[in-house]
Amino acid sequence: MKYNTLGSTDLKISEICLGTMTWGRQNTQEEGWAQMDYALEQGIQFWDTAELYPVPTLPELYAHTEIIMGQWFKQSGKRSEIVLASKIAGPAGFTAHIRTNGFHPTALKEAVEGSLKRLQTDYIDLYQLHWPERNTNFFGKLGYTHDSDEQWVENFEEVLDTLGALVAEGKIRHIGLSNETPWGLMRYLDAYRAKQERPRIQTVQNPYSLLNRSYEVGLAECSMREQVGLLAYSPLGFGVLSGKYLGGVQPEGARVTLFPNYNRYSNPQAVQATEAYAQLAQEHGLSLAQMSLAFVRTRPFVQSTIIGATSMEQLRENAESAQVALSEDVLRGIEAIHVQYPNPSP
Repeated sequence: MKYNTLGSTDLKISEICLGTMTWGRQNTQEEGWAQMDYALEQGIQFWDTAELYPVPTLPELYAHTEIIMGQWFKQSGKRSEIVLASKIAGPAGFTAHIRTNGFHPTALKEAVEGSLKRLQTDYIDLYQLHWPERNTNFFGKLGYTHDSDEQWVENFEEVLDTLGALVAEGKIRHIGLSNETPWGLMRYLDAYRAKQERPRIQTVQNPYSLLNRSYEVGLAECSMREQVGLLAYSPLGFGVLSGKYLGGVQPEGARVTLFPNYNRYSNPQAVQATEAYAQLAQEHGLSLAQMSLAFVRTRPFVQSTIIGATSMEQLRENAESAQVALSEDVLRGIEAIHVQYPNPSP
């Protein structure tokens, strides 16, 4: 396993990150524990969770994923071997059961304390804002539509000051963003530069895959120039880039089968692109899933690729992608398909 440096810190993270958002809904505690055991055996020591998980979210399942992880830390005694990331849920109608005061200082402190308790740990290595408070284009929106009636009040400095106090208390070590835009990232960095006692944004966790390379427009330059790496989520597009849905197949128990409204990566253009990528992988003796994950690892702005799996078989295949190196022929083939089907699933 290769290890990269987290942002501008001295913390090393595995280039594959264990994603956890199915634990507590699609996966039992026992299955989650088995995945954690396997991941650590493979050298995957960077794990990502959130108070929102499992997803799709239900009030009665609030933070079950963190609870499952906390129980594993307690019984294994291996918390110190893990670089642990979690997130505070942003404001939205579907999170009203969590809280309604966004990233207010009270909300941030409450969220961190809650996660620490559930995770049964004294600190979180990377604490992230799950999505912005303001109206902007995330969760599948490619273009930005301004809302002149928006009630959001700019508060980048206050958010960093609150997180800085939590860093000073030793409850969190570093901070990151998720589902963020270039403007949002740069405003947080400006707030840090204005007062460097504040914590610095180290990472952005956004979607990135063969079906969604929109991060390359704007944010990739920010990542490289500002030393703020991408933690790429949905690198297989809800499993679409495993190829298991090709031909209209709906595998029993699969995520898109269970939750058909999760169709972001299943529109006609995405299906055509997936078919083309599948043919390219077959021509070069690769599995579609491993080619897709290996491609994400080739991007210089990516610090870790978050893989999630509902079965050990999927987890093994995804983890083994770390050993796959793509030839120049494969990379050229990927670019040709991208030109034909650019970002079908932003």
